[in-house]
Amino acid sequence: MRITENWKLRDFDIGEVRDLEVASEDYVDYFWMTTSVPGDVHSTLIDRGIIDPPFYGHNDQKCRWVEEKVWWYRTVFEWTDMADKTAGERLELIFNGLDTFATVYLNGVELGSTDNMFIPHAFDVTREIKKGKNTIAVKFDPVHLHAKSKMQYYWSGFSKKRIWTRKAQSHYGWDWGPRLVCAGIWQDVQLVKRTRAAVESIFTRTAEVKEEAAIVEINTEIRAYDCDVRYVARAALYDEQGKQVTGLEFPVNEPGGISVDGAIIGHRFSGNGQLIVPSPKLWWTHDLGDPYLYTLQVSILADGDVVQTKEQKLGIRTLSLMLQNEQGEHAFTFRLNGVKLFAKGANWIPIDSFIASVPDSRYSQLLTMSRDANMNMIRVWAGGIYERDIFYDECDRLGLLVWQDFMFACALYPDYNRNFMNNVKQEVESVVKRLRSRTCLAIWCGNNENDWLYEALHASGEIKHPFYGEKIYHELMPALLEELDPSRLYWPSSPYGGNDHNSREVGDTHNWQVWHGNIEPRTFGEPQLQDYSVEGLSFKKFKEDDTKFASEFGMHASSNRYTLMNNIHASSYAYRSEEMMYRNKDMHHPKGVLLMEGYTGVPKDMEEYINYSMLTQAEGLKYGIEHYRRNSPSTSGALYWQLNDCWPGTSWSVIDYYGLPKAAYHYSRKFFAPVLYTVDHDAGKDLVLWVINDQLEVLEDEIIQLNVYRLDGTMISQRTYEVQLEGGGKRQLDTISEEALIQGTDAASVLCVIRSLNQLAEDNYIYLRDYKDMAFEPAHLLVTIDEKNHSIRIRSDKVARMVKIEIDQPWLKVEDNFFDLLPGWEEQREIHVTAPLGESIAWETLRVSALNGYEVSIVKKIKDEDDISIGNISVI
Repeated sequence: MRITENWKLRDFDIGEVRDLEVASEDYVDYFWMTTSVPGDVHSTLIDRGIIDPPFYGHNDQKCRWVEEKVWWYRTVFEWTDMADKTAGERLELIFNGLDTFATVYLNGVELGSTDNMFIPHAFDVTREIKKGKNTIAVKFDPVHLHAKSKMQYYWSGFSKKRIWTRKAQSHYGWDWGPRLVCAGIWQDVQLVKRTRAAVESIFTRTAEVKEEAAIVEINTEIRAYDCDVRYVARAALYDEQGKQVTGLEFPVNEPGGISVDGAIIGHRFSGNGQLIVPSPKLWWTHDLGDPYLYTLQVSILADGDVVQTKEQKLGIRTLSLMLQNEQGEHAFTFRLNGVKLFAKGANWIPIDSFIASVPDSRYSQLLTMSRDANMNMIRVWAGGIYERDIFYDECDRLGLLVWQDFMFACALYPDYNRNFMNNVKQEVESVVKRLRSRTCLAIWCGNNENDWLYEALHASGEIKHPFYGEKIYHELMPALLEELDPSRLYWPSSPYGGNDHNSREVGDTHNWQVWHGNIEPRTFGEPQLQDYSVEGLSFKKFKEDDTKFASEFGMHASSNRYTLMNNIHASSYAYRSEEMMYRNKDMHHPKGVLLMEGYTGVPKDMEEYINYSMLTQAEGLKYGIEHYRRNSPSTSGALYWQLNDCWPGTSWSVIDYYGLPKAAYHYSRKFFAPVLYTVDHDAGKDLVLWVINDQLEVLEDEIIQLNVYRLDGTMISQRTYEVQLEGGGKRQLDTISEEALIQGTDAASVLCVIRSLNQLAEDNYIYLRDYKDMAFEPAHLLVTIDEKNHSIRIRSDKVARMVKIEIDQPWLKVEDNFFDLLPGWEEQREIHVTAPLGESIAWETLRVSALNGYEVSIVKKIKDEDDISIGNISVI
């Protein structure tokens, strides 16, 4: 039974009341606030109007008092299904997520305390439960009570206290989000009856794949409360149509000692079986094939009676990480079902500052957007949470691999403290057992940047302490994973490897030469220096990077206009206003200006800031990722920082808080496409044309055009190519000098377009000079709205740079946006628009613009060709 109803909430000052008084069944909570479970304190206070929405203006500062209070949750529920101990029955009260320092009471009895947000907490309440009304009370202490007496002088970005708290580290603020230290019952509460035994874990892994059959190994662990019976696991595998394809039974009788989880004590037994799956359908990432999922059903039988049944999805696939290539050279290449994979994707941060309040639908929307942008891997970053089940469900379903960090980021952690280490050990065991059967899970990673930054900052004298946390990543985790999940590679940190843990020669890297201006390469013992200049931060530095795997890199861009205007007072909606600066949590604000100065020029007003920052981010990521893909197979992955936002700010994200993509998101679909026609070119240098084919099948493209235009649309020249390229291959198609391309035209007035006439790849637009140096002509856009078909048609009389479609509506799906447009009727674009959950589209708020636009004519098509209205709107 899920206990979700009748929860109430209120705060107390520290020491204001006696705990047992508030926990008592007789305590009167009639005038407490109603609250949601799952949920959190802040969201309840927002709903009740007690705090102003923290994302608006500086309101997050006005609610800092929330983290100083003691918060109590209470509920009363009815229960009649009492346990029969003579039949081996027990009742367990399970909290799947408590954030963080909680004490749990049932009917006035203190069941225990918790100190870890990331793991479930279960209590045996067989004797404490009553027939009829029962009262649960949960007290949450302020986190500072448990950290204030601890050492707080170690290196730890953004907060010194967080290293002692096993909760989302980004709650304390990060360089992309505000400090909002949450508390609450953030996941489900359940009361579960157990009979004789309970399943602790079902671990499945593909042991062997052949065309005629696959072998899937199943390990089942149970906690047995009655040891005098025979336990058997019955496994059945069903295909996507619900037909059973195989099954088996095997004993679960191998003793594993005493299982103790708080007051829940049983004997641990395990058993192993092998499913033989005939003619297996393999699970692939969506770009390589079908992410096919079987359904595995496992029932535990005690002396022939079914006592528990669990289901989980199962994809049959092999996955490994090559750290050396066939020539014995260093590599970092994922191999899926024997096929080398170029990992394309982004880093995932917590979906919201208030994680518990987010509906599952937002996870589905963001991950579907990731797939639609041709990503095949998502990295769950180490400063957030081990994600909710819906995240992994969707990655399994959509064919997205997951790089899974453990939750340790940018800090020293007290690995010398036995209590802390016991807490971490319990966390790692719990998380690994929960996630190790996930088909999407590709790699375990110990932390984010701790090894790299410790060594660099220790070398520069900024850190004087030993490497606290080292025992976690280099002793505890590998030992536990060797026992609990030997099927995957464990990687100690990201980045890691080589003579500097951010070495380009070994392992994975974080490229913060771009944006942060890091001067690299460096080696162990050298300080990490930085160059804050236009040249030092430039995204052109991506081309100097020959990393094996780029797991983090990126640039800021503004949120969309709608998102900002909903969270900033109109009087503060101005470029470089104090409020706009507050949206940017990075410490060195000039970086974004320097990047724009180098590519677009410095913006003069708010509209230019939004446009220029988005264009710089999009073109910068395109420049870097196309380089990384041209450098394959030496480079085998590019996961940029970051996919999403937890609040409406200015950050590295490509999708803002309201689910509205920035320009870089739409660029991603093109530069991550399985077939890519790409150009290596810098001003004044030769243009080198490449084709990349990441598909399994051979690419046969009969007509590829390289068209060269003046910016008024007249063609200067055209070259045609024919391509046949093996799957997973790349080829240089041509090298052309600038002089031969432009034929006497000013390079600042030239656009090159690579086009597959068979539409086997996206068009690629290449400008021979940076935006600030181009000589664009003013463009007039003609826009037709077709409300019946939910589409917009756009054409232009000149080359239009970054055509932008805006509609004031969150989570709106615009098929393509921030695109370039050639002039003429035959080049017009039809863009379909979809509102979430069947909502109507707010057409009345439509705005269409281009960076070089001077006028937009909008034609509204209401019913048919004869029923239209026309208006001219000047571009803002």
